[in-house]
Amino acid sequence: MLSRIRPACRAAVASVVAIMAFGVAPAALAQAWPSKPVKILVGFAPGGAMDIVARTLGERMAASLGQPVVVENKPGAASNIAIRLLIDSPPDGYTVMLVANGLAANPFLYTQQPFDPVQDVAPVSLVARLPVVIAANASSDLATLKKLVEASKARPGSVNYATPGSGSTPHLAMELFARAAGISLTHVPYKGGAPAIADVLGGQLPLVAVNAVEVLPHVKAGKLRVLAALSAERVSTLPDTPTIAESGYPGFEASVWHAFIAPKGTPPAVIAKLNDAIGKALASPDVKERLAKLGAVTSPSTPAELGTLVRAEHERYGRLIRDANIKAN
Repeated sequence: MLSRIRPACRAAVASVVAIMAFGVAPAALAQAWPSKPVKILVGFAPGGAMDIVARTLGERMAASLGQPVVVENKPGAASNIAIRLLIDSPPDGYTVMLVANGLAANPFLYTQQPFDPVQDVAPVSLVARLPVVIAANASSDLATLKKLVEASKARPGSVNYATPGSGSTPHLAMELFARAAGISLTHVPYKGGAPAIADVLGGQLPLVAVNAVEVLPHVKAGKLRVLAALSAERVSTLPDTPTIAESGYPGFEASVWHAFIAPKGTPPAVIAKLNDAIGKALASPDVKERLAKLGAVTSPSTPAELGTLVRAEHERYGRLIRDANIKAN
């Protein structure tokens, strides 16, 4: 029928048909979604806190979505490899990613900016916050945050601290604290939290800044003492540990946050279904209990709220990284 129409009219009709098809496709996709398994990318190796969170939520999301949810670990380059894979994936809702603060900080840490966390991805939902803590060897003279500040002011740069790596969230958190306290500390980066903690336990360094979950076994064993939690509220697994605000330094929070993102262009209706499945999973008592054992506080959000957080964190980390001239390992 289209062949019988004059060329000019035929072109116009074809354009209208194309526009209609383009407009209908996302709606049809959203209505049918999901019709196959959903993949969660994780930019770190299996067994870590983020992997545990992804698998815990994936199990509950599968029940809500009516399709399997599989976790695929793609470690490397501080999660940049996995984020790039996500960005290059079809925007159909079948590939999402669980990310942390690196999403906001990494573009400033690498000489070749790997991605734009505001423009290149679609926010889905915040998931949880894992507080960063400052811990000392139990036999160290730095028994309180006050003593740490006093020692550093007496001899600027004399107090060393370990972190999981240069540009890691604990490193950035300690830089923020040092600025708030008006002190100078010496950073010693490691390739992960475990080796950093090991050297503090061995007495090579007095302090370590890591996620709360990583120090808990050593605190229970009496080998580490937590000086402060860099979070707005006390950590449920460390109820006797004061927050940074309670220690005299209000005005900032430094937690590792976990959130789900999707490829840019994912239909809003699919984003809404993902957000709903994540919210239902986080409301489950067994998920709450398991995340609480990691020291995590569940923090579901709307896509817009997560977008606002990412923009704010991107700006905050950008200023800090430039001012302190921080580079990735």
